[in-house]
Amino acid sequence: MRRIIALLLPLALLVAGCASTPSAPAPSSAGQVAALDSLKVTPGDKAPAVDFAKPLAVNEETIKVVQNGDGDAVKAGQTVEIGYVALSGADGTVYEDTFSSGNTEKLELSDELKSGNAAVYNGFVGAKVGSYLAYATPAQASQAQAGAAPSASPSAAPSSTLLVIKVISAKDTPQPLSKPEGDTVTDLPAGLPKVTQDDKGVPQIDVAGAAKPTALVSQDLIKGHGDTVKETDSVVANYVGVNLSDGTKFDSSFDRGQSATFSLQGVIQGWTKGLAGKTVGSRVLLVIPAALAYGDQGQGQAKGDLVFVVDILGIK
Repeated sequence: MRRIIALLLPLALLVAGCASTPSAPAPSSAGQVAALDSLKVTPGDKAPAVDFAKPLAVNEETIKVVQNGDGDAVKAGQTVEIGYVALSGADGTVYEDTFSSGNTEKLELSDELKSGNAAVYNGFVGAKVGSYLAYATPAQASQAQAGAAPSASPSAAPSSTLLVIKVISAKDTPQPLSKPEGDTVTDLPAGLPKVTQDDKGVPQIDVAGAAKPTALVSQDLIKGHGDTVKETDSVVANYVGVNLSDGTKFDSSFDRGQSATFSLQGVIQGWTKGLAGKTVGSRVLLVIPAALAYGDQGQGQAKGDLVFVVDILGIK
């Protein structure tokens, strides 16, 4: 689901270091907007019906509100929830359709997005909830996402990719927690690594006597009360990781003095499966078999079965 968004809107998945000052000017079109004059969007029960003159080809990023919603205007610094259908500009073939799958994406209208992709940022800021936006990208990006080979004929005009995007909702972007917040879990299963914390709140992991895992262990140590993490989310977290075999620490965001932000689609399976379903504010103990980590060969100092303590501070 994230393949096209990640390639065509890469900055949409990045985290804002600081939010923009909230405001709601009119949305701004950009690029070859005349190329979208023929576009018609008809909302449906799920995906909208999309019709346009083919082939559609633009040589620069192009974005335009093609149908106004009747909700509140989106403000800078907010996070918008979007659904989209991605189509080939050549013949209208559908590449992806989040409406029919029931999935959505979240796009933070951050200063980072404004500086890295002003066209997208300005296209959303000021648009009303319920609006449909058209976003067309040049053929080079289109061919990359579709896995298409370059045109065999130099005279052939390669087509673009078209995203028709609905603004489903807009909410103020929640700021990550500074530490876990929730209920301490006291009734822990036997055989787990023991976790304490020092006077600075940094988890300390003792693997002495811990059982070798036969399956992934994902155990709340603190049960947070925030939103539930999905496998497709990006999360803000602090963490420490050690080898189960001897307790050697191989990584720690605490040591770097800064939380980390990562997509659960881009980490080891033990993290993806172990953190999905957990809640913001939680401190989670992960005991991960090598097969769900870096395998028996390991990676760097991380060897074999691994143990992590992860503080889930936010979702992006």
